[in-house]
Amino acid sequence: MINDRVVGDKAGMKLANKVAVITGGNSGIGLATAREFVANGAKLAIFGRDRRTLDHAIVNLGSDVLAVQGDVRRLDDLAHLFAAASERFGKIDVLVANAGIAKFAPIASLSETLFDELSDIMFKGTFFTVQKALPYLRDGASVILVGSADADKLGRVGTSIYSAAKAAVRELARAMAVELLPRHIRVNVLSPGMTDTPIITREGGMPGVSPEQLAAVITKTIPLRRRGTPEEMAKAMLFLASDDSSYCLGSELIADGGMTQLVNPA
Repeated sequence: MINDRVVGDKAGMKLANKVAVITGGNSGIGLATAREFVANGAKLAIFGRDRRTLDHAIVNLGSDVLAVQGDVRRLDDLAHLFAAASERFGKIDVLVANAGIAKFAPIASLSETLFDELSDIMFKGTFFTVQKALPYLRDGASVILVGSADADKLGRVGTSIYSAAKAAVRELARAMAVELLPRHIRVNVLSPGMTDTPIITREGGMPGVSPEQLAAVITKTIPLRRRGTPEEMAKAMLFLASDDSSYCLGSELIADGGMTQLVNPA
């Protein structure tokens, strides 16, 4: 278990005694980030919709981690999250707005229900995650939004609302960074490429194409010829959360195996 690594002197740990909150911290990149943060000395609260995966995460992360069930679409749930985290640990030093889904549909058949689900979780949810955290954030805190390496840069069939939501997240980081500058709160974006997480097989995918088939097609476009791991994304999160990124503000860290940065070799 991760707690085996968090013993003794915390000297050298990049988040020693800092308080972090991660939405969507119960699976995938969020859970890997939770492990990385705890291993680096953070006091941690995770937030997610599913009680079962939250409980499983606590078994792996340790009982000192606070797990709060809720939905980023519900402002009362977010207010409860930050009040509970602050009551348990004090002021928050790191916020990771990681909650998201991956569902796609062509324009002609995209329903209002799916439109609302995508935009409410990834755009509205991201915005209000930061807003509701503001009273509890320490001056000088690091806020990390989660974008996409390619969705807001490359046009693909069926990704219109997903891509628009991710583009909105990228612009939120710039606007929030300048508005929160007087408090020295740094807002940056981590934009992962295709990563091996449960979202690949769990979500809706494209009509007529299985999630596994879609992942295989995208993997062929990656110069490294493999998908990323949640642990690799967690290392990037740690960089943005820690003082190592103290000169990064409103920036985007892309971790995608070169997919959006290189001409894909034949």
